[in-house]
Amino acid sequence: MNKSPSAIPKNIIRPLAIITLICLALSSCGGPAASGVYDGIFITGSDAEMTGQMTAMDTFMTVSVRGGGVTADELRQCMELVPDIESRLSVTLPESEISAVNAAKGKTTAVSDMTRDIISRSLEMSAMTDGAFDITAYPLVRAWGFTAGEYRVPGEDEIESLLGLVGWEKLSLDGGGVTLPEGGMIDLGAIAKGYAGDILRDALADAGAVSALLSLGGNIVCIGSKPDGSKWRVAIRDPQDLSSYIGYVDICDTSVVTSGGYERQFTGDDGKTYWHIIDPSTGYPARSGVISSTVISEDGATADALSTALFVMGVEKAAGLRREYGSFEYILVTDDGGLVVSEGISHAFTPYGEREVVIAR
Repeated sequence: MNKSPSAIPKNIIRPLAIITLICLALSSCGGPAASGVYDGIFITGSDAEMTGQMTAMDTFMTVSVRGGGVTADELRQCMELVPDIESRLSVTLPESEISAVNAAKGKTTAVSDMTRDIISRSLEMSAMTDGAFDITAYPLVRAWGFTAGEYRVPGEDEIESLLGLVGWEKLSLDGGGVTLPEGGMIDLGAIAKGYAGDILRDALADAGAVSALLSLGGNIVCIGSKPDGSKWRVAIRDPQDLSSYIGYVDICDTSVVTSGGYERQFTGDDGKTYWHIIDPSTGYPARSGVISSTVISEDGATADALSTALFVMGVEKAAGLRREYGSFEYILVTDDGGLVVSEGISHAFTPYGEREVVIAR
């Protein structure tokens, strides 16, 4: 299964900068022009190939619609849904519903149906992963300085104290209200982009899009296949060499989400590297032997949450979770550079280089 191409094929979808160049190039395509800037959303291209770009949810996002079916105004309206979602779910925006929940000091906070829904989904994922995914771990993430970028290594006593606030079972979701123990806080950052991607995907499909690629930071969402019927080809970054890739996966009508410690990390005074994916059971950055976790699922919120959970769980527990639930596939990079690929996606994944590839069944 190992292959050693001399260069990454040019038709592979790559994150952020490369996708940006592709999207900007669409402005030269034939057909009526659709270029314009609408409240921070930059739309280029034509009726046949149109792309929207914006910054939201602390990342750069692009939406490329191929083969027509959506007007520039419809694309704008669909993309405007994302900032609205962010305004409700962001942990850093003072006026968001999540900020209100975190400031409630043990009191019940009324929330919208959307916020209630994503919190409910989060609790389901926590139960499914036995707490490896846990939105109540935010006090720990904040203590390590990953929210504000003011990195530090908390003392053992501080971590032990904060662990008393963590635990998804301590969050109550009754009626239209959310209740946390005093001092408890939540952060939806590990599921919100996947959730937003699902809403944006459905809105685009309802508007008439039959072939589209959404890049929401590390989240890729595909609607249908390419106009020529071929699958979308998505490259997966190498966590040990960020200028390279471990391989690519061919997909359609699905989401691909990658989580890695390289996204946010720092070196402590002790010379050790600490990353932002915290193990809720220990309070420390997860050390499961996995350094990058990519999850493929038709449901973006599931893929987003599980990409974090599998990073925390490690290889064996990841395989057990998939055997039990079977609603997702994955590609894991281990700290020795090996690849573990779930059986259901192995036929669609092409690795680069001479890495050892283990098929998980």
